[in-house]
Amino acid sequence: MSVDAVVMAAGEGRRLRPLTERWAKPVLPLDGEPVILHLLRDLAAASVRRVWVVTGHHAEQVEALVGDGSTFRLDLRTVRQPRADGSADAVRRAVAAGAEPPLLVCAADTRFAAGDVGRIAALDAEAALAVRRAPPPPPGAAVLVQDGHVRKVIDPDPDNRLGGAPLWLLGPRVTTLLDALPGPPFELATALQRAIDAGVPVMALEVGPTRDLTTPFDVLERNFPYLADLPR
Repeated sequence: MSVDAVVMAAGEGRRLRPLTERWAKPVLPLDGEPVILHLLRDLAAASVRRVWVVTGHHAEQVEALVGDGSTFRLDLRTVRQPRADGSADAVRRAVAAGAEPPLLVCAADTRFAAGDVGRIAALDAEAALAVRRAPPPPPGAAVLVQDGHVRKVIDPDPDNRLGGAPLWLLGPRVTTLLDALPGPPFELATALQRAIDAGVPVMALEVGPTRDLTTPFDVLERNFPYLADLPR
């Protein structure tokens, strides 16, 4: 199954201030390379060809970095999200610009374990959500999975240590729900739960640990790992 990809790269990265006052989060380095470039390489390896990158905060920086995607043999277009109106709004803007479901939706600022993006892109499913154990979910924000399918996108059970990763596969029955969500912000979690409640099967695919840049200290430690071993 061929999928179009939507890369969400519009966020402000508030917890990374003051770095993100000057730079967009997706252009900051992780393992010595802009974090969004790791993702574009993963998409190319997954045989994705058409990619929409949704930009917002410091949009021109992200757009200049990714270009037209030809470096990665991708057909890449950018579309802007003028306000931080949520993940579902970002996907909706990509669809309006020409992206066609099924859609592989992913966050620009997350590094996934090798092969995991390709695994979810290859699923034969109406919809899917990547789930992970590391990092653990925030309190009250786990994902309830039963028989390989998502039952609750947000599960308040404190003993549930399975969280959602920012990696989705969305078929037409989910994307048609994006235009009637409460908000702003308009969130994919709401659309996915509405789809589940309407009887759409949403597969759960457990992926390996993911990594992100959350604070300015992460930028240092994840590019200069020896710093983590020094006394503080």
